Amino acid sequence: MQYLRIARRKAWRIGLLVALAALVAPSAFALSADEIIERMEDNQTHPTSYIEGEMVITDRFGDRVSTFFAHTEGDDRFLVEFTSRDEEGQRVLRRNDDLYLYYPDARETIRLTGSALRDSLLGSDISYEDMTGGRGLAEDYKFELLGEETVDDRRCYKIELTARGTNVAYPKQIYWVDSEDFVLRKSEQYARAGRKLKVTEVLETMEQDGYIFPARIRITDQTRRSSGTEMILHQVDIGVDLPRGVFSLEQLTW
Repeated sequence: MQYLRIARRKAWRIGLLVALAALVAPSAFALSADEIIERMEDNQTHPTSYIEGEMVITDRFGDRVSTFFAHTEGDDRFLVEFTSRDEEGQRVLRRNDDLYLYYPDARETIRLTGSALRDSLLGSDISYEDMTGGRGLAEDYKFELLGEETVDDRRCYKIELTARGTNVAYPKQIYWVDSEDFVLRKSEQYARAGRKLKVTEVLETMEQDGYIFPARIRITDQTRRSSGTEMILHQVDIGVDLPRGVFSLEQLTW
């Protein structure tokens, strides 16, 4: 009888320890939403880079392909120049919070502001507003970890982003971030009233110099009749020396 009482006490203690471990372990080892977003941004933000790729726009008339190359520095400076026949020489420059367009036929540079930022880039599902934003999501959004879900057989953290103010394109977003390599696998953008505006899906990733980042992305604007736009990166060189003055307004018109 004494042996039975001792055995029961041991079993109860073991059960209590297991229950406590189940409660403590997730909070001790799980990442916060802020840490997950930070790791994702580290993957996507490069000191400098040179990129070559194409944009495939699909609508009821079929596919239209626009090729481009780009120079980037951090997350707030880039120059995109289109090389396809219909858009050859057209450029988009971002410097910090400012976005400029250059049209070679008119030899004209336009600084985009206000409602013009909502215009479509070359008729695609990408707006110029999508090409702006803060120097980090944490400046513009609060994050909440909603749980985990599977996206294309990849286990992902599901995170809700709620805007801190009104100076962002999307008051609310949902991100699915890969729990293994911290690549953004999918995102949804919403209006303040809750209407879904856009869906972004990562179809392929690329690994380069220790970075893993989206290399083929499909964007679908839910507010227009479109079959979507794909951004495909063919070449990415990271840590390159940039041409002198590449982000200057003077160089933009050359």
